[in-house]
Amino acid sequence: MFNWLPKVIDQQSAALMLCQGKGDCEMKSVQFVPTSLMQTLVILMTLGTISNADAETTLERVKAQGKIRVGSIIAPPFAYREADGKLTGDDPEIAKAILKKLGVDEIEPVISEFGSLIPGLKVQRIDMIAAGMYITPKRCEEIAFSEPIFRLGEAILIKRGNPKKIEDILSFVKDKNLKLAVVVGTTEPGYSKDAGVDASQMLIVRDNASLVAAVQSGRADGGALPAIQLADIVKKSEDLETTRPFFEVAGKSVAGYGGFGFRKEDKDLIEAFNVQLKTFIGSPEHIALVSPFGFGRDFLPTKSTAELCAGK
Repeated sequence: MFNWLPKVIDQQSAALMLCQGKGDCEMKSVQFVPTSLMQTLVILMTLGTISNADAETTLERVKAQGKIRVGSIIAPPFAYREADGKLTGDDPEIAKAILKKLGVDEIEPVISEFGSLIPGLKVQRIDMIAAGMYITPKRCEEIAFSEPIFRLGEAILIKRGNPKKIEDILSFVKDKNLKLAVVVGTTEPGYSKDAGVDASQMLIVRDNASLVAAVQSGRADGGALPAIQLADIVKKSEDLETTRPFFEVAGKSVAGYGGFGFRKEDKDLIEAFNVQLKTFIGSPEHIALVSPFGFGRDFLPTKSTAELCAGK
């Protein structure tokens, strides 16, 4: 255990990091006077304690604290705040159920724009993402995902009566005068571009509320979002409707599979989370939990995260 002790005693010095206040650290050469073996052991045990504290994993920390920082957005039915300020929706409620099984009873919500979630996770501002985020090969390069929790189709938000006769994304390919609103950081800009929608036709907005406002004001002729989100939006609007859901664009699947995002280095947290998630998704407990948000057995995933990250 202390195989380097003779070397330290023989040299009678070691380099230690001494800190005075926040961030004010420098290397010092410290002379060791081995007056007793006990004193030396105390020094070694202290250094070992510091090393162990630094090695604490995210899973160990959140279990010890009983809470975890969860990054999310305001985008019903995936995630939104209740009247009392508590975070709810399909993704947060599933996260709460799984985390509770891991001994973490409290989530500390950190609400931001969708495009800020992955950067926030990577710089450790949050510990996981619960925001209806689709699992895509590009995102898999940056972060790790849980197994999928749903499968969804897409739709276009349009004015009631559909005055521009919009059916799906290909309507924007055929008519270059049409303007399409898409939310920054989502999958919609990518599949629209791949289908042939010109960049000049796309109005990039910051969030769902901005997308709705763009269609209502006429700045955009349509807005692309997951069909289940648009169904919730039109319930609250008298002047908007949606196209029928679609799962392919130009022969390419645009079905979205959502999951929870984690830092790649948090392997023990991901593994523990997935162990519980795999038996939970599709269970009576899961269906009862998500049905109030419009989800259910018709939305169960049919692919694994490994397949989705590989682009299959």
